[in-house]
Amino acid sequence: MSIYVGNLSYEVTEEDLNSVFAEYGSVRRVHLPTDRETGRVRGFAFVEMDTLTQEDSAIEALDGAQWMGRDLKVNKAKPREDQGNRNSFGGGRRNNRY
Repeated sequence: MSIYVGNLSYEVTEEDLNSVFAEYGSVRRVHLPTDRETGRVRGFAFVEMDTLTQEDSAIEALDGAQWMGRDLKVNKAKPREDQGNRNSFGGGRRNNRY
């Protein structure tokens, strides 16, 4: 499982997140998505820790906490919903005037 961390400062780095979450246990991975066009941080991240107990401790301590001038939103990450096959042809709306 992983933790969703929202409302992050656009100045945050993976190292910043790693150091904050390391206070609650061993951090396995930090993923900080960036915008494809600008390369700028998108304002949220995902953190994976070694155990669920560590994740729960971090969530409890950090959800709503102020950090880097923002109130963090920290909770269990939800699985990505299947958005269908975006690369398929057809299935879209057609204009049948002709």
